[in-house]
Amino acid sequence: MDEIGHDPFELASYLTAKYGGYTPAQVQAELQTLFGQQYILTITETVEVRYRTETDTWTDENGETHTDTYEVPYNYYILNVSLKNKSLGAVALSNLNPEQTERYTIYQKTKGNRPYLFEGNIYAHAGEYTDYDIPPQALADPEFAAMIAEAEKYLGYPYVWGGSSPSTSFDCSGFVCWVINQSGVGSVGRTTATGLFNSCSHIPPDEAQPGDLIFFQGTYDTSGASHVGIYVGNGMMIHCGSPIQYTSINTNYWQSHFLGYGRLP
Repeated sequence: MDEIGHDPFELASYLTAKYGGYTPAQVQAELQTLFGQQYILTITETVEVRYRTETDTWTDENGETHTDTYEVPYNYYILNVSLKNKSLGAVALSNLNPEQTERYTIYQKTKGNRPYLFEGNIYAHAGEYTDYDIPPQALADPEFAAMIAEAEKYLGYPYVWGGSSPSTSFDCSGFVCWVINQSGVGSVGRTTATGLFNSCSHIPPDEAQPGDLIFFQGTYDTSGASHVGIYVGNGMMIHCGSPIQYTSINTNYWQSHFLGYGRLP
């Protein structure tokens, strides 16, 4: 099942490009259509015949008690739910004419002309560092150097909820999973921030090294780890905010949401 969500500025860019000024009531039907195109929900029912053991106790004509055990068939119902997320960006472009597409591209650079809408949302605001010089001694570790070489290919890529490859762009866990898998330092498949947290050994902050993962909680309403980045040393991480960037972890925001460091197996 794919993740559910979208980049709010991407949605604002789409609506502004298509409608100009708008109210929620004016675009409600459009939103329903858009999300209907973005998500494909498939529900199928499977019926399996299973058996349970039943016991029957009875008394014969001589007053003797007997117990019989036998297998009884019954129907076992399984509901299979599949959810595919095509990504808002891919669906949005298919709904715009050339003139609207040109406006959409421009609005994407200006946060949909509404940068004030999501103040404080880490996924909606670019950070301070789209480039950062990692100390050469850290890059002496070949595994860390491989991770950074892969990660820096995507600096500036936008945050896309559920994204997990360069063709879709990334969300936070999709970016970290991609870097780990493609750099050859590990094989974690595609999992969430909590999935990565659970697969790591947890280490105290004073033992954290470049290449360790850094986890945060409470950045949105979910249990466990809600955000993950790659620690690069000196109080910095590379992560998928919006866009993918280097960020200081010593700000009040990140310190208030800090969960812990993890080291890959």
